[in-house]
Amino acid sequence: MPTEVTLLLQRWREGDESALHNLMPLIYSELHRMARLFVRNRRPGETLQPTALVNEACLKLLDNGQAQFVDRAHFLAVMSRVMRQVLIDHARAAAAVKRGGGAQRVDWDTAIIVKSAGSQSQLRMLEVDRAIEALSDENPALAQVIEMHYFGGMTADEIALVADRSAHAIRHELRLARAWLRRELADPNS
Repeated sequence: MPTEVTLLLQRWREGDESALHNLMPLIYSELHRMARLFVRNRRPGETLQPTALVNEACLKLLDNGQAQFVDRAHFLAVMSRVMRQVLIDHARAAAAVKRGGGAQRVDWDTAIIVKSAGSQSQLRMLEVDRAIEALSDENPALAQVIEMHYFGGMTADEIALVADRSAHAIRHELRLARAWLRRELADPNS
């Protein structure tokens, strides 16, 4: 039986604008949780709040027209991608400021933490984005899994729902994707 969120997504897809107004309160806390998981590793003194990320992602999603969401899990997967796009846009703007470009300064943490065996290394978000794009060329499924995990804050169980695979398989894919990213990001020729 479809959940209330799935039913509202279907109504919205069919053109019922009031469904969107009913949907947002139901999913906002989930979107905020996703954003909070991502920004928890920002540098001290950074001013970005999860609310700003959620709001920008929602605006970007709505500006791109009406997406055809199948259910809650599909919606969260798409929001992971949109949040990634927002984060990368901010990172590019911050990089342009550092290079002396005319872009407006953005107080944004352009780094994420990738955990490796017993240590943490801080990586530039744009490097991670390029690495995920390279992974997507080689293995799109692994790239999607890591994107949903890092940029969407989704757990293996949530990703399993979206990908229609077992949580065990997703955990294995996350390990493979992390190892691939560590290798890619450590390679000075990449």
